[in-house]
Amino acid sequence: MRNEIYMAGPWVTEFEEKIVLDALRNGWYGKDAYTYVEKFEVEFAAYHDRKFGLMTPNCTTAIHLLLAGLDIKDGDEVIVPECTWIASAAPITYQRATTIFADIDPVNWCIDPKALEAKITKKTKAVIAVDLYGNMPDMSALQEICDRHGIYLIEDAAESLGSKFNEIRAGKFGIGSVFSFHRTKTITTGEGGMLLLDDEKLYQRCKFLRDHGRAPGTYFNTEVTFKYMPSNLAASLGYAQFLRIDELVNKKRWIWQEFQNHFKGVPDVFLNPEPENVFNGVWCTAMVFGKSYGITKDYVMQELTKVGLPSRPFFYPLTLLPAFGANVEAGRKNSPVAYDISERGINLPCAFTVDANQIEIMSNAIKKILSSCGKNV
Repeated sequence: MRNEIYMAGPWVTEFEEKIVLDALRNGWYGKDAYTYVEKFEVEFAAYHDRKFGLMTPNCTTAIHLLLAGLDIKDGDEVIVPECTWIASAAPITYQRATTIFADIDPVNWCIDPKALEAKITKKTKAVIAVDLYGNMPDMSALQEICDRHGIYLIEDAAESLGSKFNEIRAGKFGIGSVFSFHRTKTITTGEGGMLLLDDEKLYQRCKFLRDHGRAPGTYFNTEVTFKYMPSNLAASLGYAQFLRIDELVNKKRWIWQEFQNHFKGVPDVFLNPEPENVFNGVWCTAMVFGKSYGITKDYVMQELTKVGLPSRPFFYPLTLLPAFGANVEAGRKNSPVAYDISERGINLPCAFTVDANQIEIMSNAIKKILSSCGKNV
């Protein structure tokens, strides 16, 4: 249905079609077999002021490559924010290391530097800071803590393409950073990811790990590693989308700004923040309802479903999930802010097909729900 409101999805034009068609027709033999992979890696890295880029099948594999390249292993601890998609943390388990959860900041919803520092032990090797929904954590504070304790800062920039902290692009922070090109992201390859690095030795190690541990240009394998090579066809789509990056980020910001306009003056409702030192690429507009409404995300989503409108839950605290033991009591004690924010937050439609009329429909439906709570909205 043309008027259906979609939760997420890409914006693909004839420009992308032409480049993908070139890859489909010509990108299979000799030096052309990875032409678009290499173009995408080089130019995407340069855009983020990084020296090296490695494209991967998805962002999860990019994180895994980096952890393996850093020799994170059994007995090591890696700290992650309590609220994020499981992909940010799953590779820690792949490496048989221990995942440690830290609480989030109540304003930017990203890892809280004070909570991070409280979790550091002699076994801590790294922290994965997630730029949630395009929001940016206090990267200066995080880097200072990591430098002082001699641990790696890894930036999960999967959701923050286009964002900046102190005029520095998301993706430039830490020992390495990762991006996602999933169907739902600002730039898509269908599925895909990118690892960005500045250290050449680490880059060469990760590149070696990416393709079955073989010496460059040979079929002689010296280690059993991974098969995380990307597709040139997928890279052609990602490269074409990358050439439209400003247009795509601007549309994401427009969606967020339209929702802001509709909720201007509505008390105790919070959308993605953009403090003075941050430019927010707003991959997805999220909304947190203040405690004064006495409602949960489940209630709001159920009410929206009744009128045929889509929404998504704010990411669950990872310790709430059966995948990580579902130790809710301990999780609430360890990360009270994360549990509180998550219970009151939803994601709003962020598909590139969303238009002004659809945003108005969504906004009016949410206002109606809030009015039913006895508030003057």
